[in-house]
Amino acid sequence: MSGVRFIEVTSEDAGQRVDNFLMRHYRSVPKTLIYRVIRKGEVRVNKGRVKQNSRLNDGDIVRVPPIRVAEKVASEVPASQLKRIEDAILYEDADLMVINKPSGVAVHGGSGIQWGLIEVVRALRPLAKRLELVHRLDRDTSGCILLAKKASVLKQLHADIRENKMTKIYLALVEGHWPSGVEKVDLPLLKNTLQSGERMVKVDEQGKPSVSYFKVQQRFEQYDLVSVRLKTGRTHQIRVHALSQGCPVVGDDKYGDKVANKAARKIGMKRLALHAHLLGFEHPVTQAWLEIEAPLHNDFKVVLERLSE
Repeated sequence: MSGVRFIEVTSEDAGQRVDNFLMRHYRSVPKTLIYRVIRKGEVRVNKGRVKQNSRLNDGDIVRVPPIRVAEKVASEVPASQLKRIEDAILYEDADLMVINKPSGVAVHGGSGIQWGLIEVVRALRPLAKRLELVHRLDRDTSGCILLAKKASVLKQLHADIRENKMTKIYLALVEGHWPSGVEKVDLPLLKNTLQSGERMVKVDEQGKPSVSYFKVQQRFEQYDLVSVRLKTGRTHQIRVHALSQGCPVVGDDKYGDKVANKAARKIGMKRLALHAHLLGFEHPVTQAWLEIEAPLHNDFKVVLERLSE
């Protein structure tokens, strides 16, 4: 158990959210515990209570209560997983990297998950001092995910996301046929956490503004393949917006149709049919515009081939 700590925020960390700041300083502590001590008011910034999304300024003093720091994860990341993620790197330089995340891989360890993508990448790149996720993908979603190797790079990319300067395009296989003429879905989304800890999102006037742009790429007998460009990046946004149009994402065990999901498993789609296909952003250091495409993983590709037949 560590005692009370007082951590001074440096210029490198200025602008970072409190939760992300603490996760970096307490990497072996479960996220749920980090969120709990913030929610209970035990984390103070300049002696005042804060929320998890409060942003820090240069020179702030963060008070952290005693936290039990877990011993190093007993089982190291398996060599097969290290190779799997190494092979999935789409782009890398001294400042950042983009990975084609496989479906089923969580971005973070914790809550019964021994390791996530970030732990694997830190094991692969032990000399990178500040490897951090720039954004997140649901565990079952595959495709492009961006990581920063420096605090200054992370800070700039977060600013780009807030200012809607990043392009995110997904591919989704949806149940039924997308309604003709519907390209823009502009519906507010409200996030609820159930007693079990499960997060559920629904369309609600009290929710946050959420905008997605859908375009049919290919029509099949019972399904459509659509591309989705996000203007906002809310939790489960594509899944709930697709459901709102009567076309749930195939393989979605949270918002989808159980009978349709069972039928999809028979043709090989045994997971959520959602893939982060393209990521476009300005490189924070070189200022060059990068567009990284993640090829579909084999399971998704095979299903589309079967449907085309």
